[in-house]
Amino acid sequence: MSSKSNDQGRAYEYITLLTLYSEISKIRKAEIISNSSLLAAKHAWNIMSASMKSILKISAESFIPEIFELEPLILEISNDTVELLIQKDTRGEDGDVRDILIVRSGIEWEIGLSMKHNHFAVKHSRLSPSIDFGAKWYGYKCSATYWNKVTPIFRRLQTLKDNRIKWSDVPDKKDIIYVPILKAFIDEINKACLVHKDVPQKMTEYLLGEYDFYKIISVDNQNITSIRAFNLYGTLNRPSKNKKTGSVPKTVLPTRIVSLDFKPNSNTTVELYMDNGWQFSFRIHSASTFVENSLKFDIQSIGMPTTILTINCKWK
Repeated sequence: MSSKSNDQGRAYEYITLLTLYSEISKIRKAEIISNSSLLAAKHAWNIMSASMKSILKISAESFIPEIFELEPLILEISNDTVELLIQKDTRGEDGDVRDILIVRSGIEWEIGLSMKHNHFAVKHSRLSPSIDFGAKWYGYKCSATYWNKVTPIFRRLQTLKDNRIKWSDVPDKKDIIYVPILKAFIDEINKACLVHKDVPQKMTEYLLGEYDFYKIISVDNQNITSIRAFNLYGTLNRPSKNKKTGSVPKTVLPTRIVSLDFKPNSNTTVELYMDNGWQFSFRIHSASTFVENSLKFDIQSIGMPTTILTINCKWK
C-alpha cells in the first residue's frame, strides 16, 4: 500500500471514530481511548485536503446509522461507558483484522470494524525462507518437498539482495521466481487438504481473522459505503434489552477446495475456489524497489457466501 493510501486509510479511521463518538454521546456516555494509533490517525487526518476530508466524513456518516441498527447494544441505555479505540496495526499480524473497536466493559462486549478506503484487500501475507505458511495459515507445517522447491529460489533472492539489485533489473523474474514459488504453494495446499480435511476452514479463518467483524469499504467513485458482516463465530448482532435482532446470519465456512490454480493468462496470480461460495485470489509481488528474499501476497476476496450480509449505504 502506498504512503498516500495508508494516510487516507488512517484518516478514515479517525473521522469514523470521531463520528461514532459524536453520535453515541447524543444518547449515552462514550469515551475515546487515547493511544499511539489515535495520534497517527489524527496526524493523517490533519494532512488531508479539504476535499478528501469531506469525502471521508460523508462516507463515515452514511454507514454509522446502519451499524447502530445492527448492534443495538451500542446505544442501549446503561450506567457503563462505550469505549472507542483504534487498534495498532500489529494486531493484524496476530490475527485481529479489526481497526476500530467499540467496547462495553460493563457487559464484557465488543464489536470491531475493519476499515477500507477504495480497496477490498483481505490480507498481505508473505512467503519467505523463514515463514512456514502452512503452520501459520492452517496449523500444519509445510512438507520437506515444499522447502526443497522454494529454498533454492530464496537463496537466489538473497544473493540478489546482497548485491543491491533492483527488481526491475531481474530478467524473467516471473518465470524463474514467481511461477515456481506459486506452483510449490499450490501443491503444498492441495497435499495438505488430502491429509487434513479442515485445511479449507482453517485457512479461511486465518484470512479473515480470529474475531467477528464488520468490514467497512468506502467506494468513493460510486458514492457508497459498503458494510459486510463476517459473523464466523456468531458474536455479531446481539439483542439489547429493548430491541431484538437476527438480521446477521452466522457465516458458513468452507469444507473443501473446488479449484486452486493459476488465473488464466497470468503468471503472478492464483485463484482459490471453495464450496459454500468462498473465492480468493493471491497475487504475488515484490512490494519493494530492491530485491528482498521474501515475496508478498495481495489477497483479495473475489466471491463470498450468501450468508455474509452486505449493505450498501448511499451517500447523502
